[in-house]
Amino acid sequence: MYAIVEIQGQQFRVEAGKKLFVYHMQGVEPEQEVEFEKVLLVDNDGTVSVGAPVVEGAKVTAEVVHPLVKGDKVLVFHKKRRKGNRKLKGHRQQFTELTIKEIIA
Repeated sequence: MYAIVEIQGQQFRVEAGKKLFVYHMQGVEPEQEVEFEKVLLVDNDGTVSVGAPVVEGAKVTAEVVHPLVKGDKVLVFHKKRRKGNRKLKGHRQQFTELTIKEIIA
């Protein structure tokens, strides 16, 4: 059984027991239960329910493993040739790690 859920403006394919990294969720604690009700699609052993726009009565429960995890560093390098102009910037995105507990459909 799997579902497609919208979390923080992104769509994820989730299954029970899987780990998930989503954009940083503020105000959550470790081992806190979180529910997501924007379920767009549910596949229950071949029976597919597609929402318009969401599936009624369906929700996904998850547990927060780590509320703040930093992603890999991304380096952005700008250069203008023959001008001596160079600029290097780095960025590390912040994520929240979740474990999917169950899908209720």
